Amino acid sequence: MMFRLGPASLLRRCCRLVAALLCMAGAARAQQPTRPVITDSARTQPETRRDSLRRRFDEEKVLLGLKNYTRRKTIAGKAASAIFNFTARSEDRAGLDAQLLDRQFDQHNYKVIRTISISTLDAFGYSISDPLRQPKNILEKSANALHIKTVRTRVRQVLLFRLGEELQPQALAESERLLRQTPEILDARVFVNEATTNQDSVDIQIITKDLFSIGGSIQLRDVGAGVVALRDVNFLGQGHQFRNRLEYGRTEPQSWSYEGSYVVPFRHFVNAQATYRNTYQYRETGLSAARGFYSVNTKYAGAASFNMIDRGITIAVPAPGEPYVFEPLRYNVQDVWVGRALHLRSYDLGYENPGRLIVSARTINTDFLVRPDPGFVDNMLMLGTVGYSVRRYYKDKYLFGFGRTEDVPAGSLLSLTAGYERNSLDNRRYYALRASTAGYSVRSGYLYLSGEFGSYVRTRDNDWQQGLLRTELLYFTRLYHTGNWQWRHFFWNRSVIGFNRRPGEQLLAIDGERGLRGFQPETDLRGTSRFVINYEATVFTPVSLLGFRMAAVGFLDAAWLATRPGRELPFRQTPYSGVGLGLRFRNEYTAIRTVQILLGFYPRGQNSPNGIRIFESARPYYDFSDFSFDQPGTARYE
Repeated sequence: MMFRLGPASLLRRCCRLVAALLCMAGAARAQQPTRPVITDSARTQPETRRDSLRRRFDEEKVLLGLKNYTRRKTIAGKAASAIFNFTARSEDRAGLDAQLLDRQFDQHNYKVIRTISISTLDAFGYSISDPLRQPKNILEKSANALHIKTVRTRVRQVLLFRLGEELQPQALAESERLLRQTPEILDARVFVNEATTNQDSVDIQIITKDLFSIGGSIQLRDVGAGVVALRDVNFLGQGHQFRNRLEYGRTEPQSWSYEGSYVVPFRHFVNAQATYRNTYQYRETGLSAARGFYSVNTKYAGAASFNMIDRGITIAVPAPGEPYVFEPLRYNVQDVWVGRALHLRSYDLGYENPGRLIVSARTINTDFLVRPDPGFVDNMLMLGTVGYSVRRYYKDKYLFGFGRTEDVPAGSLLSLTAGYERNSLDNRRYYALRASTAGYSVRSGYLYLSGEFGSYVRTRDNDWQQGLLRTELLYFTRLYHTGNWQWRHFFWNRSVIGFNRRPGEQLLAIDGERGLRGFQPETDLRGTSRFVINYEATVFTPVSLLGFRMAAVGFLDAAWLATRPGRELPFRQTPYSGVGLGLRFRNEYTAIRTVQILLGFYPRGQNSPNGIRIFESARPYYDFSDFSFDQPGTARYE
């Protein structure tokens, strides 16, 4: 087939295509005829409304022309159809109220489960809320051909109910939340088929939508330097996860580093994991099996692990301008813990008390094979914890994702830990207290507060050692709207104050996720205490390109670091700061969900010309802290 276009005709077509591309950023999605929607647990999702953004008549005309252009059977038309998506999105606007996942389907409690129907959808082109939506272009169809859907046996592993059993309270809502939190599933709906359910039995329907589990990334930092990563979070559709990350061309004496892991899920929420890490002055190999308090109704949890660690540590802080001197340290760690959650009496007739009283015990045995200092001795730490936990979850959208359903944890947690460490030099006691709370409202936003204190006490003279005070505050505003443009403000504060820490312990840093995003210090900048403030404004745009939703990001970070020995508070020193702008691209259907391209300026301490750096990041900077009870442990100094 041959195409003959004159110069004038070719020029007119190019002008029309360029004009259509320029109008895409400001135009809303074209509406399609209403389609039937499955009745599911998201009963508060609003009806899709016509875009309130004012548009001129010529923009409407160009948008319609581009939509018609994508329907052509020419090569250019097929290419435009593969790039642009004109399907109306029912999830483009967040709900007017967040839905609490506590008392759904109460009318079906204790009915016998007669049937369970499971439907799994591919990553691209399908929708849970729209059963008629199908892949339309070659990109979506080709990606689905490379993808292996999650098998039904893997979905059944996550369910809290079984065929022929009685339906327990909250089992449907909790199963839906757990399915969404599995790494291989993007979204899920678990609901009752009201048409076939009767007074004593129920028919349950489950629909899950996969994400494209295979992912990788390449970062070229310089000539002969970069990072290569490869991952699959749903190997062969079984939920197995393997991750690999290789960094090469480093300036340190070890020119490369590697991190890898493989995770296998089993029934009853038991996960087995093998890990290996080899970086500069640190090498670790580990095996573990764990089952956490995955649900509010979980009664038993526990884990066992074995790790071999070979690392280099600094015994003394060098003088300013002098390099760090590392000494070898090699040891093995055996770790076992078990926990029990106790239900409390409910004074609300017909409903369970959401609070849980949790008791747990843990032993950590450390054997040193090579030690640079006599202070590193073999020891066994025995810990016991008593805690109270209240967990609630809300369903909402446009928090950290681009329109997908997200579970927002709220509640409170209070725990007291006591322990005893036995070693050949001097036995020590350990005490720790942790408290956290969070609340969420669509109108006022989300607020999370947390505080933790822990310290060893030497038995011989009651000397307090290796103390730590940690605080955290996370707040983000409600979602603001202007037409199809939506935005939030984020504020995050973290502090770590160390008291009487051991010489040679890993000191605190302020680069990357621990402080200033994108910051690369000129030297190995570390200290004994840290105080970090992060601010971010995120604007969710209606622009979508090749399935990636786009957001604009502006950030301002500041970090105080106590680098001088004997000074535990960091505020006496000049802070380090960073400010920047960038774009965030997020594809909810792939394992690499977020890609950020940011431009940052750092007035002080940055290892780049004029303090300016362009960097890319595929890891989200913010995340929720759940109120599930973790294993008993010491306060983390990192």
